[in-house]
Amino acid sequence: MLLSRDSLGRPWRLCCSWISCFSRGIAMKIVTGVVVASLVATSALAADLASKPYVKAPAVVDPVWSWTGFYAGLNAGYSWGRAETTVAPIALPFPVTQFSAFGQNVDGWLAGGQLGYNWQLDPKWVVGLEGDIQATGERSSRTVTTTSARYGSNIIGLPFGTDFNSIATLTANLSYDLQWFATFRGRVGILSDPQTLWYATGGLAVGEFKYSSATALGIQVFGPGLGGTTPLGGFSFPIGAGATSTDTRVGWTVGAGVERKFTRNWSAKLEYLYMDFGSKSYFAGTANQADVSFHDHVLRAGFNYAFTPTPVVAKY
Repeated sequence: MLLSRDSLGRPWRLCCSWISCFSRGIAMKIVTGVVVASLVATSALAADLASKPYVKAPAVVDPVWSWTGFYAGLNAGYSWGRAETTVAPIALPFPVTQFSAFGQNVDGWLAGGQLGYNWQLDPKWVVGLEGDIQATGERSSRTVTTTSARYGSNIIGLPFGTDFNSIATLTANLSYDLQWFATFRGRVGILSDPQTLWYATGGLAVGEFKYSSATALGIQVFGPGLGGTTPLGGFSFPIGAGATSTDTRVGWTVGAGVERKFTRNWSAKLEYLYMDFGSKSYFAGTANQADVSFHDHVLRAGFNYAFTPTPVVAKY
């Protein structure tokens, strides 16, 4: 039942229904447009992202703890050296007992400085070159003696006759001195944390070695006869006059160490080196002739100052 009519004579309720339908149509078109626009924008964004593949950012070492760059420092420690000596047989008109090979410790303090360069390859690995020079207090001296059995002799100890008997003694006074040494080495290390480097090292060793020798023959004559024990006199002959040789010897070295940074520029280290200088012949053609080999164990502590280390970017 229509309660009223509009100005055209149509029922009022029908007029209201037509307006409502028109409004709903416009709203649906607006919503559909928004949805379509959103889908188009999303597709464009996805296409743009797909065109730019993901690339991992390079790892950057914390510049505070970078190991790359030049450094210099000082060190001190102790060295346990060993000289092995073989004295050549000595031709004499006496039944002497020749020297056998023997070893002698050559220990002492050392102090010096080092200069080097490190390359930090990535957050774990460091390689480098280092040279150092050391003054040392490695000194040693030794007196070695051999004594013959009693032999029949004449009054001056020569092995002729049976009226007397004699004992021949050989004595050598030796000294060893490593005055300084230097090493030129490569280093390869791994970082257990950004501040701590554990490394192996090896390369060339050069040192100045001083060796001295003096050899003497002693004869003690006894009597009477072959079994007499009464001393009748003695003689001493410097068959090898005192001789000294100073030379620069070249060898090799290997070792290992640990170094830790306390600030960007300052670090401390503890290092062990083994050095071998091989064997050399001294005073050929004399009563002092000998072959002397030398090796050394070095333990030292030191500190380094790094000059403006730079950050390192790892390569992938």
